[in-house]
Amino acid sequence: MLEADISSQPLLADDARRVASAFRRRFAADPRVFQAPGRINIIGEHTDYNGGLVMPAAIDRRCLVAVAHNSEHAISVVSSNLKAEAHISLRRLVPIGQWPDYVAGVAASLIKAGVPVPGCNIWIESGVPIGAGVSSSAALEVALARAFTSLAGVDADGLSIARWAQEAENNYVGMPCGIMDQYASANGVEDCALVLDCRTLKSEVAPLPAEFGFLLVNSMVRHAHATGEYRRRREECEFAAKALNVRDLGEIAEPTLATALRRLPEGPARRCRHVVTEIARVRAGAEYLSAGNIAALGRAMNASHASLRDDMEVSVEPVDALVAIAQETPGVIGARMMGGGFGGCVIALVPAPAANRILEEIVERYAARIGEPPDAFICRAVAGAGEILL
Repeated sequence: MLEADISSQPLLADDARRVASAFRRRFAADPRVFQAPGRINIIGEHTDYNGGLVMPAAIDRRCLVAVAHNSEHAISVVSSNLKAEAHISLRRLVPIGQWPDYVAGVAASLIKAGVPVPGCNIWIESGVPIGAGVSSSAALEVALARAFTSLAGVDADGLSIARWAQEAENNYVGMPCGIMDQYASANGVEDCALVLDCRTLKSEVAPLPAEFGFLLVNSMVRHAHATGEYRRRREECEFAAKALNVRDLGEIAEPTLATALRRLPEGPARRCRHVVTEIARVRAGAEYLSAGNIAALGRAMNASHASLRDDMEVSVEPVDALVAIAQETPGVIGARMMGGGFGGCVIALVPAPAANRILEEIVERYAARIGEPPDAFICRAVAGAGEILL
């Protein structure tokens, strides 16, 4: 489905009213509605769990959660997208390996932190594409964390929300992700990217020039990070860090990289090379944005994809083909795979006035290759999670 989605607060309010109406029909009560956005990552992949730099932005695709207290010590939850319901006892939170784990995991994380999560009814509806590398799970977790803390009367900052959401995904769902996705969803800034240091968890705001924009095109290869290869890449990075006697690979300075690589076997060495050079690309990318050197940012994005493909080895053939199509399309400044890999979306940096034309050309060429039109949309940077007042 080809979409040029430039959302606005009035449209978001309309979505919230629609979700609230669905909640009332199901639970016969008036809810509060919370939202959390998905995210793009302009540059900086597989660097977050290595203590490095990333450059994400929250985007105008959101997960909405309608919620109200109930009289039980339990959570009743409806997933509109999955057309499924679940009942979760707060007295005994145990992973079951299914979608309710995201809800129960956030509750468990908050309870562990001392937040008195109350019994409640929830209606979930998400416009964040699942399995496309735009952090649908983080958007859900962050929206739930905002909802639960607000119901509990706890005032939580964006970093705390991100930490709790990440803990739910790491320790309950079983996905060993870094904090970038949850941080961007919780702390996004309108029309800006964030340059986040994943070691210190401090970020700087990087304004995005209005005359340029980002396209997302889904390879239609759905990834499943919790199984297999993503976990293996993380283990290889941890092996490399231990062999080099550092806490994480983010401590390796680029001038010392060649020496470090000689101390590692081939696989971990390639992962190390990607991480260290990718961190350098993020640092340079922030400087390019500040200087208005958008062409250089595009070249850094292209180099990022080559490194993810060749050194991190997290791309797959359809994604490489889609990146090549994007990079060859007139007007595209830079393009790369986005997310943890093994499928998902490609992100392309383009001049805003030509965005629709470029998107249509990429979609047409890739559709001819795979036999169906891929999901694709233009996105813009928005503010992070919060309550939508009805």
